[in-house]
Amino acid sequence: MCRIFRSGPLNIRRGIIFLSLPILMYMATRQMASAQQSTRSVIASHAALSPEQVVDNLIRSNLERAQRLAAYHGTRVYRLEYHGFPGSRSAGMVVDVSYTSPQTKKFIILSETGSKLLIERVLKKLLQSETEALSEENPRRTALNRDNYNFAQIGYESTATGALYVLSVQPRTKNKFLYRGRIWVDANDFAVVRLEGEPAKNPSFWTKDTKVEQNYAKVNDFWLPTLNRSTSDIRLGGRADLTIEYKDYQTTAAASSKSSKLASYK
Repeated sequence: MCRIFRSGPLNIRRGIIFLSLPILMYMATRQMASAQQSTRSVIASHAALSPEQVVDNLIRSNLERAQRLAAYHGTRVYRLEYHGFPGSRSAGMVVDVSYTSPQTKKFIILSETGSKLLIERVLKKLLQSETEALSEENPRRTALNRDNYNFAQIGYESTATGALYVLSVQPRTKNKFLYRGRIWVDANDFAVVRLEGEPAKNPSFWTKDTKVEQNYAKVNDFWLPTLNRSTSDIRLGGRADLTIEYKDYQTTAAASSKSSKLASYK
C-alpha cells in the first residue's frame, strides 16, 4: 500500500516557521553579542581616562558651558511636607525663574498653597539663599573645582543613555553651599547628571542629617537641574521632605557662540 503525504500551504508555512526560528535565534544572539562587545568597547575607551583627566574635563566643560549660557528662563514647583511636633503641615509654591549671566537671578512667586509658616520660614528662605550663593565671592567659593573639592573616582557605569563616571567629592572647607557625596558625570559631555550628598555645613540650627539628591538633563547645549529631593531631620522632633521640580526651560546662548539659540524643556 502506498501512502501519499500531502504538503499543503499550511504545512509549508509551518516548515518555514520551524526552520526560521533557529536562524532568528542565532541572528538575535549575534546582535546581542555585538551590542555587548560595542558597549564593552565604549566603556574601555572612556575608562582609559585617568581620574585626573576626568576631573580636568569636567572643570573645563563646566566653565565652557557657563561662558556660552547667556540666560535661561523656567518654572519651579516646590513641595514641602513636614511631619512632627506639633503636627503635620504641607506647603507648595510655584516660582518663575530668570537667570542672566553672569550673576543675576530673579524669582517671581506665581502661587502659594498650604502652611504660611513653611512658606515664609522655609520656601522663601531657599530663594534668598540661592540669591546669596550668586553674590560677591560665593560663585568662586562654591564652584565644582579643585579649589573647593577633593575628587576621587569610585566607579564607572554604563546606562541606556550613555556611560557615566562616578566620583566622590569632599569639600575642602565647611561652607553651607558645598556638599559631600557622589556625582555621576556624563562620559561624553563631562557634565554632572546626578548628585547624592549632604551639605558640608548644616544650613540651619533647626535641621540635621540632611540628604540631597539632584538630577540634571541636557537642554540644548546646557545641563540644567530637573529634580531635587531632600530630607531633613528636625531637632525638635520630626522630618521634612522637600521636592523641587524644574521645568519649562528656555535657554539663550551667548552671542559669541556659533548661533544664539532658544531651546525648551518641559
